[in-house]
Amino acid sequence: MVKQEKRLLSRAEVETMYGIRRRFLELAPSRGDGPCFIRVGRLVRYRVKDIEAWIEANATLGGMS
Repeated sequence: MVKQEKRLLSRAEVETMYGIRRRFLELAPSRGDGPCFIRVGRLVRYRVKDIEAWIEANATLGGMS
């Protein structure tokens, strides 16, 4: 069994687990945004640790400008 933190996620799985839209994940690299990804042949995959690090790096405090 693959440990959760080592598992590679598809865009659909990232959307389901983290609520980040697939379309955002598709367009983000061309804008220099979004979480790091890995290409496996023609497939794009995401490591759990990269998704969570990107979320943390982009978190803002509510009510702060």
